[in-house]
Amino acid sequence: MNVGSICSRHIVSLDVTATLQAAAQRMREFHVGAVVVTRSQDAMVHVVGLLTDRDLAIEVLARGGDASQVPVSRLAQMPPVAILDSADLLEAVKAMAQHGVRRLIVHDAQGHMVGIVTLDDLLPAVTEPLIGMVEVLRRGRDREIAQRGALASDVQPLLRVPPMGTAGW
Repeated sequence: MNVGSICSRHIVSLDVTATLQAAAQRMREFHVGAVVVTRSQDAMVHVVGLLTDRDLAIEVLARGGDASQVPVSRLAQMPPVAILDSADLLEAVKAMAQHGVRRLIVHDAQGHMVGIVTLDDLLPAVTEPLIGMVEVLRRGRDREIAQRGALASDVQPLLRVPPMGTAGW
């Protein structure tokens, strides 16, 4: 499975000159935790950064800043951390860990943004195979019991577990 197959293609963007308040309003309006920061240049729109709700909370709200007066360029991660859409999920996890981020811009081979992948996107994708393996083990045990029958169980003595910090039983 690759990053392009699980990334969100619903992209909310904002010009680099917009205020942090406008960014917060955009996040609320579209129910997202980040906005892509862009700059228009040569009749094209270029991705230049990423601003998250956490950035706003930690850097603006916690410090009592005036979000209506500060441009997103002062707070956005510029340039954003990005990954190829063909990268596998482990590469995305490694990139997030290396850069200390929870979101990555996803781009194609030509460098065009195709989406955003978040830790929330990755968790179900990487845990689903593990859940499947647990199910394989459970069903294997159930099949074995059904085919061979349960073993006659003798009454087992209760085992005594020592309290923490003791040297012996």
